[in-house]
Amino acid sequence: MTKTKRSVTRPPAAVLGTRALNRATLERQLLLRRSPMSAQDAVGHLIGLQAQNVKPPYYALAARLDGFTPEALSRPMAAREVVRIVTMRSTIHTHTARDCLTLRPLVQPARDREVNQFRKGLPGVDLDRLAALARTLVEAEPRTMKQLREALLAEWPDADPQALAVAARCKLPLVQVTPRGLWGRSGQVALTTAEHWLGRPAEPAPATPDDTVLRYLAAFGPASVKDMQTWAGLTRLRESFERLRPRLVTFRDEAGTELFDLPDAPRPDPGTPAPPRFLPEFDNLLLSHADRTRVIPPEFWGRSWSGNVAHRTLLVDGFLAGLWRLDEQALVVEPFGRLDKDRWAEVAEEGERMLRVMHPGTAYDIRVGTVRG
Repeated sequence: MTKTKRSVTRPPAAVLGTRALNRATLERQLLLRRSPMSAQDAVGHLIGLQAQNVKPPYYALAARLDGFTPEALSRPMAAREVVRIVTMRSTIHTHTARDCLTLRPLVQPARDREVNQFRKGLPGVDLDRLAALARTLVEAEPRTMKQLREALLAEWPDADPQALAVAARCKLPLVQVTPRGLWGRSGQVALTTAEHWLGRPAEPAPATPDDTVLRYLAAFGPASVKDMQTWAGLTRLRESFERLRPRLVTFRDEAGTELFDLPDAPRPDPGTPAPPRFLPEFDNLLLSHADRTRVIPPEFWGRSWSGNVAHRTLLVDGFLAGLWRLDEQALVVEPFGRLDKDRWAEVAEEGERMLRVMHPGTAYDIRVGTVRG
């Protein structure tokens, strides 16, 4: 008698609602409760901090860490244990030295695609020769982008200066040298290679992004393939997720999208209280998923931006609920709706804490500005 194989019917994946995803993400982002970990360890756990400007990483860690002071990030940055470099999404991130040397090769394909967008401005330019010349220049002494453009333009006078600079930034792992990036210090953007600044070679590009997928889920999950692609600025990550599927668990969101996660990752009860948090502009929490409704209510989509300018944001009950700014001697909170007395008391208390950490010895009033209802 011929035996026939029976098909195995898998039970449908559990559905995670918006609040469940919100609480899980906040917990992994160290925003549901503050963590005792060091600033350097937090930068590593979060796989870097968005850092187009100098101050956002400091405010990001102040919202996440217990006992944080700005010096806790400035110190490892001055010691070259933490650096500022263009990585994910072609934006500047603050990374640990180790991640700088490993993640930059991982996202190199995206940087190569970026160069291709500027090829019209690079007539006759050999990109390998450009990279070699740029490396010699910035390793001889750190250079500003203006200095680098001028030096490269002398070699290729028919090229577009901006395209030359973009090509150098994409072909080489250029870090911003200190004092740029240090709290309370000023300094123009001067660049050298990561290898030169850190005194050791970059790691070869990993054969697969699997390890980074697992780290992403630990910091941002549960998440879909598109979520991670949005965070990394990479494409074609489905193969990696499928390869890892036996090691992961899966869920669905309310729209039916498949979400992947680490089996033992925290997924708190959706009713877990989420205290207010004052976040900087460009915070990772708001930028690292294709579907951001786990943090941004649909009715508030786009309200943390004005044109090309990002605003500092306020979380209430775990979700985007307003903006904030420091205006002379006042912390001005602009909620997207009326806050009742108890909510305002919680927001004000968190605001006072943030000011003590980030601006000790400076007196600030805390007041409601325009209610952006």
